[in-house]
Amino acid sequence: MILGSGFQGRACAYDMLRNPAVSEVALGDMSADNLASARKFLAEVSNGRAKFKRLDAGAPAAVRKALKGYDALVSCVPYFLNLPLAKAAIAARVHYVDLGGNTDIVKKEIALHPLAVKAGVSVLPDNGLGPGMISILAVHAMSMLDRADEVLIRDGGLPRKPVPPMNYMLTFSEHGLINEYVASATALRRGKVVSVPGLSEVETLDLPAPLGRCEAAHAAGGLSTLAETYAGKVQTMDNKLIRYPGHIAVINAMAAMGFFDDAPVEVSRGVKVAPRALAAKLLRRHFHRPGEEDLVVISNTVRGVKDGRPAEVVHSLVDYADKATGMTAMMRTTGFPASIVAQMAADGQGRIKPGAYPVELGVPAEAFIDEARKRGFNLTWKFRWLDAPAAVAA
Repeated sequence: MILGSGFQGRACAYDMLRNPAVSEVALGDMSADNLASARKFLAEVSNGRAKFKRLDAGAPAAVRKALKGYDALVSCVPYFLNLPLAKAAIAARVHYVDLGGNTDIVKKEIALHPLAVKAGVSVLPDNGLGPGMISILAVHAMSMLDRADEVLIRDGGLPRKPVPPMNYMLTFSEHGLINEYVASATALRRGKVVSVPGLSEVETLDLPAPLGRCEAAHAAGGLSTLAETYAGKVQTMDNKLIRYPGHIAVINAMAAMGFFDDAPVEVSRGVKVAPRALAAKLLRRHFHRPGEEDLVVISNTVRGVKDGRPAEVVHSLVDYADKATGMTAMMRTTGFPASIVAQMAADGQGRIKPGAYPVELGVPAEAFIDEARKRGFNLTWKFRWLDAPAAVAA
């Protein structure tokens, strides 16, 4: 069962329905319009296996009752609903996966570990793009080294054809976007967890075509629990979002002027407006471009030591909107990871053990990458000795 039949939920359902071993996928949503749109979207892959239910994700007792007969629940609804949904899944003895969105809530989900073990199910938050796929790739790279000292995670969702002056298109919630920009980000510095300002420490990247020269800056929430898991083991770790040149400077200027403040501002006598609420409306109006193609890029660099020599592993992925299915790259790179992890938890192969785990400890990296490649993700990595020019590609 998938809660939320929006873009990510229907991408997750699409991926599940392509597996003939999946006998039924139910999408739950309170919106009849969303369900009708999802039904149309999934018609070609359903073969009668897709079910559509009016279900309130904010009513965990009703969700628990509806879970009877299912093996896994995937939450593609707002993060603040995830903790009660995880508890409902445990009570119903089904595996649980969500897209994350708030590290404090994720930690509370992980604290359900004893209950999940007793119920014989897995609870796996944070399994979207970031956190999620980017975290798994970082773990995979670290596993290739004897010691990882520096973990630099870079990712972004961008328009395939940027339009000046902002060179951006909205591929997920405008409220989530603003939070990524202005909230503090977590990082590791000298092995210790620190907080750094959003969109700070801007750097330049040269990426494969069609991207070319880009910029990156700290993004809130991308690391989630990863930094705490590797504190004291890795010296430097951070996650930065990727944008075309010029975008970050404009957003930082808007933030400095107060456009993302929550406190209402009096704009005329007796009329007050919350700048952040207005900014969200304007960002949606300016950046929402239905029909335009997006892409998602991941570029992770992990440096450390292998066999006593300095070495580096670089993971790369560029994924594009799928014209045949109408799926955006953001739908694929967010919804498909949730589907992969849910299926690994429920398929009976024992690749994921009962319990509640952060993504970096709960999801087997190599198995995930194998599944991602089966879905057409052009995921590659290169290993090279830093004291020699040669690199080994995979």
